Amino acid sequence: MKLEVHPLTKDRWRDLVELFGRPGASIARGCWCMYYRKTGSSGVGPGEANRKALRSLVGTGYVPGLIAYEGGSPVGWVSLGPREDYAKLKRSPVMKPVDDKPVWSIVCFFVDAHARGRGVSEALLRSAIDYARSHGATLLEAYPVDKRARSHSDFMWFGAKSMYDRAGFSEVARRKEARPVVRKAVRPRRQSGRSERRRV
Repeated sequence: MKLEVHPLTKDRWRDLVELFGRPGASIARGCWCMYYRKTGSSGVGPGEANRKALRSLVGTGYVPGLIAYEGGSPVGWVSLGPREDYAKLKRSPVMKPVDDKPVWSIVCFFVDAHARGRGVSEALLRSAIDYARSHGATLLEAYPVDKRARSHSDFMWFGAKSMYDRAGFSEVARRKEARPVVRKAVRPRRQSGRSERRRV
């Protein structure tokens, strides 16, 4: 599968709207990757407020994640950023801080139903690692699912632990049987001035 991965910027907003508007994206349309950015119980439900909130965030120049394209069409999404950008993680019983080290969190994946099982999530993970490094990250953290039985793709937005294992992440905590916290140390890489497009 030949993919290109780009940061979500204002000029790519319509691509995310298209991706989340497809069949199989009902959870994404409710959340718009705002659930963990908010405090309290708000986040998932009628998605219009969340869509507007994410669009407003992107409009400020903030990059909340990366989009994968195949043949120019958006097929996948990953949400990542400095941990402090995800307010709800602070009080999560499963995902609360392990320590006070500065980390970037990889929180959510979404892959188009017709592109699943073809390595899109792994390509997005590789690109997320590179993107975080290029913005000064030295430690990445994620909160995958670790179950023996195969889960339905619609409920694997955190990603599978096996995928993170292959990418060199190590478990650092487990507060719930099937939900470890994993980390990967990286050397920061300065941005070069070239396009942040990545071919995978």
